[in-house]
Amino acid sequence: MKRLMHQKGWMLLGIFALALWFGLLVSCQKKQTEATVDPTYLAEIEQWHKERVERLTSETGWLTLVGLHWLREGMNPFGSDSSNAVIFPPKAPPFMGTFFLDAGGHVRVKINPEVEVLYQGKPVREMDLVSDAEGEPTVLWWHTLNWFIIKRGDRYAVRVRDTQAETRLNFLGLERFPVDPRWRVVARFEPFDPPRTIEVPNILGMVDKEPCPGALAFEIDGKTYRLYPTGTMEDKEWFIVFGDATNGKTTYGGGRFIYVPRPGPDGTTVIDFNKAYNPPCVFTHYATCPLPPPQNRLPFEVTAGEKKYAGEVPH
Repeated sequence: MKRLMHQKGWMLLGIFALALWFGLLVSCQKKQTEATVDPTYLAEIEQWHKERVERLTSETGWLTLVGLHWLREGMNPFGSDSSNAVIFPPKAPPFMGTFFLDAGGHVRVKINPEVEVLYQGKPVREMDLVSDAEGEPTVLWWHTLNWFIIKRGDRYAVRVRDTQAETRLNFLGLERFPVDPRWRVVARFEPFDPPRTIEVPNILGMVDKEPCPGALAFEIDGKTYRLYPTGTMEDKEWFIVFGDATNGKTTYGGGRFIYVPRPGPDGTTVIDFNKAYNPPCVFTHYATCPLPPPQNRLPFEVTAGEKKYAGEVPH
């Protein structure tokens, strides 16, 4: 028996040593790869990543989401008590007030007298709420909780954040592929005349029609591929939701996001896959992430940008 336990002990030690060696090997390969990258470009990507983490972990970042509640037409009482139509986190007062949604999509809130809710630092009793579809939404606060109205399709919801959310306090950091300038590709703009819309599905099963100015054509290993951004010719940047062969393996199964500059006078832009990043649904149950439309699913592996998040939430 002692001999068997001794053998198992050595086996476990060997497995641990192998895992440690593999981790060191990956780290060394990453450093060796990045050592050959132009320092100016590497610094640009590192600064971009630093700002990405700062946004994600800020008091208004995706890591603070703790609730998403769809409103029904009429009265929607809210608070932490389970009898409410909109149930806030347990730390909130049991009965905070009521959201009123009318047939025209207007939302008004009335706060109960015994509860102090703030808007821009001042107490609120009753007010109309602007949704994110109308511009900057109206944000209300109670202690560490804050909330606002979002519109998705023809539905309205209350999105709740907590600056002390566990997902924010226990953030595990972002793992990335090594920075590789080969994934910074020049793309040729092929405009639509007139511009079209493309159907973009989301994680809720809805489909939104988004404006698409045209296709961005680029080459990988001598073959031409295209991605279809959303945006207009007036926007400085265009947004792309794309999938590739790493999804569900080394990257999130629902694809990744990337922004590209609007093409210049020469009709070209740059798609920098080293800046590809995870959708918010990786970090929280309470986001309404778009998914890659069929035409934006690439048949090869894009080994650049963010990898899977260690604390990814199941959906």
